[in-house]
Amino acid sequence: MPDASSVGILVFLSLLDRSRTRTSFDDGSALRHTVERAVHAEKIGLHRFWVAEHHGVPGIASGAPAVLAAAVASRTSRIRVGSGGVMLPNHQPLIVAEQFLMLESLFPGRIDLGVGRSLGFTDPVRAALRSEHADTFEADIAELRSYLDGSGPVTARPAVPSPPVFVLATGAGLEVAARAGLPVVVGGPVLQRDDPLALYRKHFRPTPSNPEPYVIISLDVTIAADAADARRLAVPEAWAMARSRREGEFPALEPVSAIDESQWTPQTRNRIEASLASSILGTAGQVRPRLEEVAERTGANEIMASTSTYDRAELFGADAAFAQLAGVAG
Repeated sequence: MPDASSVGILVFLSLLDRSRTRTSFDDGSALRHTVERAVHAEKIGLHRFWVAEHHGVPGIASGAPAVLAAAVASRTSRIRVGSGGVMLPNHQPLIVAEQFLMLESLFPGRIDLGVGRSLGFTDPVRAALRSEHADTFEADIAELRSYLDGSGPVTARPAVPSPPVFVLATGAGLEVAARAGLPVVVGGPVLQRDDPLALYRKHFRPTPSNPEPYVIISLDVTIAADAADARRLAVPEAWAMARSRREGEFPALEPVSAIDESQWTPQTRNRIEASLASSILGTAGQVRPRLEEVAERTGANEIMASTSTYDRAELFGADAAFAQLAGVAG
């Protein structure tokens, strides 16, 4: 593990945990693993711990982020807890407001509400969610915020101060966040642009709660004792992604040993290599300058790692090494 005195980047460091399922474990274990990881994240000094919303996905157990956030917050005492994110097309804004005002009431000053616009991955899931295809995301955010701040036509209860709202954004979502004057969470291909946040900052409308733009960059980050170990830890997620493209279903994480024994077609190998290439992998000394470059290029205030692997002990080790990049681990 790296010496904290030898590293340091000037941004907050946080985690997004998607409650990945694992072969040989049931879905309930995935949720308990998420809570245990949050406890560890607080112990090592990370800034936030967010949970996700996915529906009907075999590889992900979390479909109700407000419920899981409550479980995480009840087992921790300092770390910020939130959603990455609640998908507004699947919910009525009043219900989301009530859920997160309740969380804020129970765990004051620690709750974040991240919202996104993604629909279900498949037609049956979208039908089950009663998802509309019309894009009402910007209007939904405005309605949600009116319930949170008490200015809406209905008073959402409990009537407590609103938790901060973040927008998970790519493309047009950045403009929505800018017009609303909200912090933004950005990941994926948009980060390859030379100045991916230029329009967001240009069109940002300050509000009393958010006087300046705030940017969280979401990345796949895996740190280990050497580069080969980091690559090995990243393989289960890359293998699952490759299988999902081949089979149309996102699977549970598998041990590296089982993956090594599987047959890799040339196409599968290419997909795995592409996935690994899009991640930030290596030792702390190798990862640190890459994160510093991203932070400098984007002006990020925070980096949120979405690291996952099959072996939980090694995952906790990777999280601890990530936390030490800011010199915050004990």
